[in-house]
This record gives sequence, C-alpha cells and structure tokens, in this order.
Amino acid sequence: MPRADDARAAAEDSLEDYAFRFVPRSFRRWSAVSIGGTALGSIAFLADFSIGASIGLQNGTANAMLGILLASVIIFLVGVPLAFYAAKYNLDLDLIARGSGFGYYGSIITTVIFAGFTCIFFALEGAIMAQGLEAVVGLPLPIGYLVSTVVVVPIVIFGMRALERLHFWTTPLWLALALLPVIWIVLTQPDTVSDFLGFPGESGGKVSFSAIVASSAVCFALTPQLAEQIDFIRVMPPRTVANRKSWWAALLFSGPGWVIFSGTKQVIGVFLAVFLVVKVDPTIGDRAVEPVKQFIGMYQSLLPDWIALALALILIVIAQVKINVTNAYSGSLAWSNVYTRVKKRYPGRTVFVLFNLAIALALMLMDVFSLISFVLSLYANVVMAWLVTISADIVLNKYLLKLSPRFPEFRRGMLHDWNPVGLVSVGLASLLSLACFAGLFGPSLQPFSVLIAIGVAVVVTPMTAIATRGKFYLRRRSDGIPTPILDDDGNPSGERLRCHVTGYMFERPDMLVSAERGPNGEVQYVSSLALTLDDSGRYVLPPTPDEPSGAGSTKEPTLPGGKRTRDGRAGRYPGRDPRERGRTPR
Repeated sequence: MPRADDARAAAEDSLEDYAFRFVPRSFRRWSAVSIGGTALGSIAFLADFSIGASIGLQNGTANAMLGILLASVIIFLVGVPLAFYAAKYNLDLDLIARGSGFGYYGSIITTVIFAGFTCIFFALEGAIMAQGLEAVVGLPLPIGYLVSTVVVVPIVIFGMRALERLHFWTTPLWLALALLPVIWIVLTQPDTVSDFLGFPGESGGKVSFSAIVASSAVCFALTPQLAEQIDFIRVMPPRTVANRKSWWAALLFSGPGWVIFSGTKQVIGVFLAVFLVVKVDPTIGDRAVEPVKQFIGMYQSLLPDWIALALALILIVIAQVKINVTNAYSGSLAWSNVYTRVKKRYPGRTVFVLFNLAIALALMLMDVFSLISFVLSLYANVVMAWLVTISADIVLNKYLLKLSPRFPEFRRGMLHDWNPVGLVSVGLASLLSLACFAGLFGPSLQPFSVLIAIGVAVVVTPMTAIATRGKFYLRRRSDGIPTPILDDDGNPSGERLRCHVTGYMFERPDMLVSAERGPNGEVQYVSSLALTLDDSGRYVLPPTPDEPSGAGSTKEPTLPGGKRTRDGRAGRYPGRDPRERGRTPR
C-alpha cells in the first residue's frame, strides 16, 4: 500500500525542499540574480587554497597553473549542459540523470557518488575549521571537529530559505577578508610575484604535460561542486523574453562559472604557499598547504599578532559555515533521495542531515585531511566518469543523435528502472581509469587516469545508445494528461492538478494519470511523490505496448480507456521544443 502519510510529510516544503522531485513555480520566488548570488556564496570553501598549494609545492607554479587551467576548461564544458538542464527544467542532478542514461533506479548509483562527495568535502572543510580553532583559541582537534559539525545543523534544517540569507549577508565580508590582504601584498611587495612565478616545486619546475595532467587530476575531484551549484540553480525562475539576459548570466556564472572562482582561489593558494615558504617560514614544509597556516602567516606579515589571529579565525569560520551548510544540505537531499526510492519510506530530511554529518565527523576523526591529494586524485576518476556520461548523453544522445528524449523524464512509471547507456559508460570509464591510477597500465600512463575516464565516457555513452537504439530510455511515451507539460516559452507548466493519493495539489510536470480509476470510473491523477513512496505499484500505468522506448515514436498517445488526448498532441511526450508540438519528434 502507498504510504500517504509519508507522501504528505515529504510534500512539506520546509522539510523536504524537493529532494526527489521537480521544483514547482510556486516555490521559485527568487530572481535569477538572487539565485546566482546564493549559488556563488557556496563556493567560499578553503579546500581550493589547499589544493592549489599542494600541487604548486609538488609540481611548481607553471605546471600547477596550467593544470588548474586545463581542469577549469574541461569542468566548464562538462557543466554547461548540466546547469542548463537544471535551470530550464528545475531538476537536481539525480533527476536529470534518470532520463539521461541511467533509468529510475540506475541513477541511485550516481547519487551515492555525489553523496560521498558531500561527506568527503564536509570532512575536509570541517578539519580546516578545527585547525583554525586549535591555532587561535587552543581548542583540541577532536572537539573542533565536533564543533564544526554541529554548528551547521540549525541553518541547514531550514533549507533553501536559510541558505539564501546566510550567503547574502556573509559573502561580501568573506571576499574582503580573503582578497584584500593578497592584493595589498602584491602591490607593496612586487618581488613576491617574481618568487611565485619562478617557484620550481619538488619536481624542479620543468614544464611537462604529465606534470600538468597530474596537477589537474586533483582539481577534477572538485567537479561534483557542479551538483551543489545545481541544487541552487534548479530554483531559477522561468526563462522569459524579459529576463533572458539575467537568466543566462546567472546560469553561466553560478553554474559552470563557479570553476572560474574556484580556479582563481587555487592559484591564490599556490601564491600563499610560496609566500609562506619563501618569505615567512622556510622551515614550514608541507604545512604550507593548510589554509589556516596560509592566512595566519599572511595576516601576521601585515598586522599585529592578535589582530591577525582574530581576522584569520573570522575568515575561517565564515568560510567553513558557508560551504558546510551547503555540503550538509546537498548531502541530505542526496541521501533522502536514495533511501526513499529504495525503501519507499520518507523519515524526513532532518534524519539525513544528521546521517551525512555523522559520516563526515567520522572522516575527520580518521584524519582524512592529511590524505587530501591522494583521496581527491582517486575520487576524481569516478567523479569524471559520472558527470561526463550525463553531459555526453545530453549533448550527443539528446541533441546530436536524437536517441535520448530531449525532455529529462524523471517520473516513476515513465522510465525503465535501469538504462545500460549510463551504467555501462560509468562502469567502464571508472574501471579503466582506476586501473590506470593504480599503475596497472604502467607508470608512464598513471598521471593520465582522469583523462582516460573522460575519454571513455565521451565515446562509450553514444556507442551504447546506438547499440541499444535508445530503447531503454522510456517505458511510456505518454503520461496520459491531456495538457502540455511545457508552456509556450519551453518552461515547465504551472498548471496545478490534485493527487488523489495525498490530496495535495501539484504542478503539471510532477503528475501522471493514475492506473487506479475513481469511484465512478473517472480518471485520477497521481503525483511523482506518491509514486516514489508507493510500494504496491497499483498506480503505475502499464508500459506502452508495441512502441519503441526511444525518442522516435510517432504513435499518438491515448488516455486510459482508449480516449485520444486533445488533438493527439498535448499528452505526447515532449521530445522537442514545445513550439514544435504537432510535428513528429525525431
């Protein structure tokens, strides 16, 4: 039986924040500029500085900067289609993945990968905050780990509304504390720039492609930050003629454009590490990669110790709270999404906030920060296999080959449970890249493991779609509702229908015709939320008989009972632009 009480609880926006369904217009009340600013506020994390410092000390400034540039360009290109789909159709990355090569249950694999990212980065950022508390106020590290974990709970429980306010008020202060001292040092001590540009690192400073790729490999582990940015930009308002410029600007800068700011911070991290090693403390060694040491050393070179320590602590606390509320928020959405689909129960997002934080705290106590370069380099292989597969499906399979339906379907009953396109691509790309990372293909290829993950995903994704003829994308081509799912601007429709299971009103893209008729034989509607929590399958429409599951069907859809949809068009699965309804989708 469906768990209607769970469905009603999950429908409460303040608790659920649309963890496993599309974000309706009624919730998307913020402007594009406001959403963009909130999303960019989440990239205040200090791990960027540490990553830049570690690759700079190892490979030298030139190799590090070229590696950062290489990673940034690829991440931007991979991120554009993902961010566009999130903003246009108001879906998180899991919902996009369902209809982009993975299937209804297959996308659980990708969601677990992302949830793992939020735990790892929460642990890394929490460890940095604990290091700051230890350096400034003498708080023991284990207690600092606990403090950095607990402090985010009151904020993240309230979801998007609280995060928007937090980032709005704290971002200007963070920028001033992080950037102004660096600018002052560059202007007043120009020799620091020469030291920075000529720093050779442990490798001797010789520019080589292998050193550049090795540097970029660590940076690629940050790519899942795209998914966290998407958790914000999925709340973008509908794109219209009036707001299209601000809409696109917010999308590009706060979506894939986050990597511009991230790359800049990594370069600053290299600069600060070199500054510490050359100007402040030549004996500091590997501790120059710690953001706490970087900012305390920088402030102390400019200000009295007590002011330097106070400013460093303020910067670190603000940065860590900003990013870790985002890590906890996105992680809770991911874990609740996985659990609810598997168990057909919704215990509330708060449970998964605490679950995510417990894992992160355990990683901190295991001192994951000391293994930051190894952990991130290893993780980058799986991360790029996952994200490049989804991006390749959107660009190649949806738009170029037209084997994947252009509309990103996410509703249970409309999709097959598993789609080999994404699963084969991620599996093969991960396996080959990890084998290369482990040295099974020889030490000369070892630095190129992430590029292997990217290349395999780009090639295998369309090849698998061609081999399967796209027949595993859709289980049905019609959801049975005789009104369009998109409006004339191509945005998800704001029409509201009542779910007969929960009694709540949901917007049109969240709804399907129910397989269960009403008391008088009338057609009833069921929400994707109720279907997610239904363990009986009684409301799921049967698969469309004798019809290809790809994007190429030309049959006109019918409602239950054989009644045609209005003029044979409105209920059809929108494989193309809504202004082209009535033409046969290719």
